[in-house]
This record gives sequence, C-alpha cells and structure tokens, in this order.
Amino acid sequence: MKIASYEAAVLNIPEDDPLADMPEEAGRTRPIVILRLRTDDGIEGLGVTLYGGRMTGSLRVAVEELAALTVGEDPMRIERIVARLRAGTGDSCGPGGIFTLALSAIDVALWDIKGKALGQPLWKLLGGHRDRVATYASGSLRRGLTDDQAQRAAQTLLRKGFREMKTQMALPGNPTPAEEVRRVRVVREAIGPDVKLMCDINQRWRPEQAIDIGSRVEDVGLFWLEDVTTADDYQGLARVTAALRTPVAGGEYVWGIVPFRHMIEARSVDIVMIDLARVGGVTQWMKVAGMAEAFNLPVVSHVMPEMLVHLVAACPNGLTVEYMPWMLALYEETPAIDNGELVLPDKPGLGLKFDEKAIAAFKA
Repeated sequence: MKIASYEAAVLNIPEDDPLADMPEEAGRTRPIVILRLRTDDGIEGLGVTLYGGRMTGSLRVAVEELAALTVGEDPMRIERIVARLRAGTGDSCGPGGIFTLALSAIDVALWDIKGKALGQPLWKLLGGHRDRVATYASGSLRRGLTDDQAQRAAQTLLRKGFREMKTQMALPGNPTPAEEVRRVRVVREAIGPDVKLMCDINQRWRPEQAIDIGSRVEDVGLFWLEDVTTADDYQGLARVTAALRTPVAGGEYVWGIVPFRHMIEARSVDIVMIDLARVGGVTQWMKVAGMAEAFNLPVVSHVMPEMLVHLVAACPNGLTVEYMPWMLALYEETPAIDNGELVLPDKPGLGLKFDEKAIAAFKA
C-alpha cells in the first residue's frame, strides 16, 4: 500500500453554539483546512488543521506541499514520513508555525489510514485504555455573556446531561478582582456544587493577578484554572501553581514536544492540555501524554473532540475531553454522549466521514 494522491481545501466553519444556543457573535466563522490523503488501494484518511487566521490560504498550500512529499510512501511508516517532511523543509521552520500545523493534518490522516487498513479504531491502536471517557461542555459559558445569559446557558447544559463544563474569567473591560469573583460565583450558583466547573483565562492575567484572583475563588471549587498567564512563562506559571490549591491546567498554546518538557520540568501546571494541531498531530500528542505520565500528571484535550476522544481514551492518564463543537457539522456522525461520557466508536480509524453537503456549503 502506498500513498497515491491528496486533496486539501479551506472551509469557513460557522462559530455557532449548538450546545446552549448562546453564540458569541452571530454569523462569525472560523477558517480551517481539511485534507484527504488517499492510498493506491482506495483508503482515504482525513485530516484537519487550523489557526492560520488570515494566513489560512498559506496553511492550505503548506499542507499540499508536505502532502506531495508523502506520495509513494508506505502510510504505515508514520515516523519515517514525519522525518521526511522535516527534512523536506530544510529544518528551517522550527518547532512551531505553519509547518507544524500542516504536519498535524498529514499525521492525523496517516493514523486514520492505518486504522482503516488494519480494521481497528484509533483508540485501540494507541492503547485502548478505556472505551468511554468523561467530557465537558465548552464554548457556551464565555466571558462576554451577561449574568442572565450565563445562567441560562449553564442550565441548558445541565438539561443536556453535562456534568462537567467550562466558563471564563478575565472579563471584558478590565474589571476589579471582586467583579471577576462575583461572575464565577454566578455560574457556580446556576449549576450547583456537584458539577465540575473549569475556568479559562486564555493567558490574560499576569502571575500576580492569577495568584490574587485565584486565591479568592478557591471556595468556588473549580476543577481547574486554565492558561492563567502567558504560556511560555514557565516560571510564572509555576509560581501560580505553587500558590493555589486549585489545579492549574495549561499547554494548548505550546508548539511541539520539547516546550512541554520545559513546562513539566518547571512544575508549571498540574494538568497538561495538548492541542492536536500545535503539537504536530497524533504521533506527537501521544509522546507528550507519555511524558506527562512519567511525571504523574493527567492530560486533557483542546477542541476537536471527535478526534481527540481517541487519544484521551487511549492513554492511562487521560482525564477528560473538551467538547468544543466547532467542527462537528463537518461529519456525518460523531461520537455519542451518554451520561456525561463520550462513547468510543467501533469504526476503523477515526470513525469519521465528511458530510459532503456540509463541505460544499462551508467551502471558502
């Protein structure tokens, strides 16, 4: 079996909120790149990448240029192909940027091909630690909502069976610490004491702010505080983590595997969050998960639950899957949620198939 052809396209995905019907901005879209990598015996592997922003066209070209280097290769030899792609750039791209985002789409598609060729779902190929995994609702309880909107969204998520969900602090308008604390209490009161509540800061605080506000909300019982300060300020993150009883999560903004080593060695976080596109694909994601396991740290995913459910379920230190529904409409079917858990699919590879009508509608 050899890789025979490829096809990439840019899509504009609507940023609606199917979980609680509380979109941040009506009509807003997010650009992504999809990849179809095909073998000479008719197997098609799917890949997705994003974060190109206004350079998404450049990202699509990078995906195509790297995919061209895979033609004629054995798709089962994924590490060999990754090495060839790195060599093909002259090692000039560093650990991050467009190269890593493009590599991720190809790596994901290769693992999808491998699973389909062997007739096994990806989560089993990668370890198969569990066949169900916890998940939390994400994207509905954003910082820009009014108190009433946040309460209504939270109650909608509860009615849909979610027992884990994420909100945000670092509110608009440079509020006081007291206002930040008041808002997170509003959400906690709406969902009760037993629901796991995470809170994302999106790197918007300085370390001293994170320590101050984080200490004020410790009685709220947050499951974690996420990305409390600049992602590569490993020492600053470590100061916050050491000062708070609430666990600190981070890593979604980190590129490649080596920075995770620095983050983990500095004891910067209690929970390691790994983004599939920025880390470089399935191959690199699992390497970071193993590194975290060696330090007795759990790992969690960032966006793309339809793919990352396989990875979190595969490893023994997988904790929970972020259920961010940005891309669910791309597929004919995605993993089901039962009693607050994602059920792993039995279909081979990723178990996903593009909805061709949706692809046509979203094409840029």
